[in-house]
Amino acid sequence: MRRPARRDQDGSAVVDFVLVLVVLVPLFLGILQVSLVLFVRNTLAAAASEGARYAATADRGPGDGEALTRAQLSGVVSGRFAQGIRVQEVLVGGAPGVAVTVRASVPALGLGGPSVDLEVVGRAVEETVP
Repeated sequence: MRRPARRDQDGSAVVDFVLVLVVLVPLFLGILQVSLVLFVRNTLAAAASEGARYAATADRGPGDGEALTRAQLSGVVSGRFAQGIRVQEVLVGGAPGVAVTVRASVPALGLGGPSVDLEVVGRAVEETVP
C-alpha cells in the first residue's frame, strides 16, 4: 500500500508576500505622490499670498512681492519651483490690488517623469496712504 503524496506548504509565505506587495507598493507610492503634490501646492499658495500682501503695502512694490515669494519658495521647496512667478496689478473686489501667480510642475515622486502642473494665485488689496 502506497502512502499518499504529502503536500507541504513550504514557500507559500513568499508567494503571499509577493501578492500583497503587488497591491501595497503602488498604493503607498500613490499616497506619497498625492501628499507631495498637496504639500507643494499649499506651499506655493502660501508664498503667493504672502508675496501679494507684501507687494500691496504702501511702501512696497510688485518687485518686492516677487522677491519675497521667490525667497519663501527657495527656503521651503526646491528653487526650481520659484521660476514661474508673475506679479500684476488687478482689481480685487472692485478695489485696486496685487495678484501674484506662481506656476510650477511637480514631477512624479520628486524624481522626474510625468509631472503635475500647478498654478496658484495670491491676491491682496492695495494699502492706501492716508
